[in-house]
Amino acid sequence: MKRLHLHVSVPDIEQAVAFYSTLFDADPCVLKHDYAKWMLDDPRVNLAVSSRARALGVDHVGVQVESPAELGAMAARLKAAGAETLDQEATTCCYAKSDKSWVTDPSGVRWETFFTHGEATVYGEDRIPDNAGASACRAPSDVTGPACC
Repeated sequence: MKRLHLHVSVPDIEQAVAFYSTLFDADPCVLKHDYAKWMLDDPRVNLAVSSRARALGVDHVGVQVESPAELGAMAARLKAAGAETLDQEATTCCYAKSDKSWVTDPSGVRWETFFTHGEATVYGEDRIPDNAGASACRAPSDVTGPACC
């Protein structure tokens, strides 16, 4: 089963954690000095907040899948529809190890489809090739729109 992902850039992590913990009546499952994540079942969503992005508000949306096969199928559908995707393997982002496929919808909203296969002790450490000009936690602007985590 897939899970909707929403990443919001916030000016103050403590305020955001208090607000979203109250809203969803749940504590975050990951809490760092610059990042928090809730894996909620009602509604079924992976909500992340961070104070690392360049602009406040919704940073990107996505679909978290449960297997590499689901990730491949979603990326294949996007490619078949003519969308240009950026695929990343074994990337470290948002304190997790994941494989990803990024795309920008026709209105400029950035979408991330990803399969998480482990935890990480750092926010993001891997690098996309230099010509992309972004860390693994940031989708390069020349392929998928403005940077995102």
